[in-house]
Amino acid sequence: MSALLSLKNVWVEYGDKVVLEKVNLEVAEGAFLSIIGPSGAGKSSLLRLILGQETPTRGTILLDGQPLKPECGPDRGVVFQRYSVFPHMTVLGNVTFGLECPAAPFAARLFGTARRKAEAEATAMLEAVGLGDSLHLYPAQMSGGMQQRLAIAQALIKRPRILLLDEPFGALDPGIRADMHGLITRLWRDYSLTVVMVTHDIKEAFTLGTRVLALDKRRHDPHAPHRYGATAVYDLPLRGPPVPAPEPETAPEPVAATN
Repeated sequence: MSALLSLKNVWVEYGDKVVLEKVNLEVAEGAFLSIIGPSGAGKSSLLRLILGQETPTRGTILLDGQPLKPECGPDRGVVFQRYSVFPHMTVLGNVTFGLECPAAPFAARLFGTARRKAEAEATAMLEAVGLGDSLHLYPAQMSGGMQQRLAIAQALIKRPRILLLDEPFGALDPGIRADMHGLITRLWRDYSLTVVMVTHDIKEAFTLGTRVLALDKRRHDPHAPHRYGATAVYDLPLRGPPVPAPEPETAPEPVAATN
């Protein structure tokens, strides 16, 4: 069975600075992939590639076997560490807006039966993330954990196949963070999502993920540190032993003849 998402020999370069090099990755549908690595290892750059915000300098990215379009499509939702909510809209308005834009691209507003249907769908999503009693609050009236629940509802209302999480719980207190771990695990299962999460928290990566990918530089040049990028150095399936990520392909060594 082919992978839902494939990255083949992907490079990201900004001028003479190499951020990512030789990244080869296949993500199966339904996986929960945690991405870890030191600061500057290109974790967020990799997420932006999958989202469609950036295009690789070299290499290809495939979604369902087709080249990924350089745009943020509805098949991918994203939640950032800083809450991407609209402060002038209520909780219900924030989530309904995600349904209004594609249905009414010019006015970005629905009316009558269409609006009532969109609000009912948004309400159901908000109940799923635990905000069913907060529909008419504004973001400024909410805690950080509540705002992050709202951001998750915004991302899921379009029913994406892939949910991208960029340090989504890093700003939360430990107790709230544990609650959010339970929420995202339940939503991943209930909505049959494929999740790709960037985190600096090793425990979080292993607690939530079905697989952990470590990004770092294989090569270092102290005189030109910018000339080498990060790549996948470890790919750890959590139901088996750690497996080093493969080196770039080379021609096989000749096998000696045996009698």
